[in-house]
Amino acid sequence: MIIIKVMGGLGNQMQQYALYEKFRALGKEAKLDISWFEDESRQKNVLARRSLELRLFEGLRFDTASKEECAALLGSGGLWGSFYGKLKRKLNPSADKHFYETDMYHPEIFTFEDKYLEGHWACEKYYHDIMPLLQERIRFPQSADSRNVRTAERMEGENSVSVHIRRGDYLDPENAGMFGGICTDTYYEAAMRQVREQMPDAHFYLFSDDPGYLRERYQGAEYTVADWNRGADSFYDCELMSHCRANICANSTFSFWGARLNRRTDKITIRPAKHKNSQVIEPARMHELWEGWVLIDEKGRVL
Repeated sequence: MIIIKVMGGLGNQMQQYALYEKFRALGKEAKLDISWFEDESRQKNVLARRSLELRLFEGLRFDTASKEECAALLGSGGLWGSFYGKLKRKLNPSADKHFYETDMYHPEIFTFEDKYLEGHWACEKYYHDIMPLLQERIRFPQSADSRNVRTAERMEGENSVSVHIRRGDYLDPENAGMFGGICTDTYYEAAMRQVREQMPDAHFYLFSDDPGYLRERYQGAEYTVADWNRGADSFYDCELMSHCRANICANSTFSFWGARLNRRTDKITIRPAKHKNSQVIEPARMHELWEGWVLIDEKGRVL
């Protein structure tokens, strides 16, 4: 059995669910471990307590692992967590059933039969081939806000472009070193220029956790600030992004999924060349792992 740990915000949860579906498509037994959301002590390094937002999607079904099933792979403490347990795993790596994500892409995971997988699994290549299935399974419930309905209809009828600008926690000192300086003004200018070359009449729908900044920075008839989905309704921004003709993403899994759920066969998807500052940019590899995406770095260079 493959057990995948679910943790983090909506975008990360969708990626962990997507990997679950990929294993199932390969004919392997897979389940999700959702215990991270049931024990506050497990969420030690998050700024706000997270909830299992996968449950918000309409009719989304998945199998969850029991404590006993997780323990069967992880060990139940005692010897497994002891000096002898660690020595045993070092001498016999195959005895360690806990696999941590340490690289952008781990193709070896698809050879596993009995493993507990922990990671975010953001790489497009993990589930690119089953994206039509994911687009069918991940369905948003009907929004009670008529602005979402009207805006989605408008997006479908014009050369609409979603632009996600994440500020908020990315500006905090503890996060700026890892995530800051990637989606610069130059990045967004280059991305918009790239879109305008193919769609001169493009209309840009702007999404951010800082709508005041958007109104000050982007003024004119070609821009619409989508700022009405808040709190529990914030995930409808992801749905609106999926209705656009093109998607300009931040280094954020939230907007990655807005682009992924976009069903248009002629869509334009743009993302920053790297997600974190610790990542070394290898253009050839990134194009292999993110097939069909336009990659732009912080200096506005298309890779």
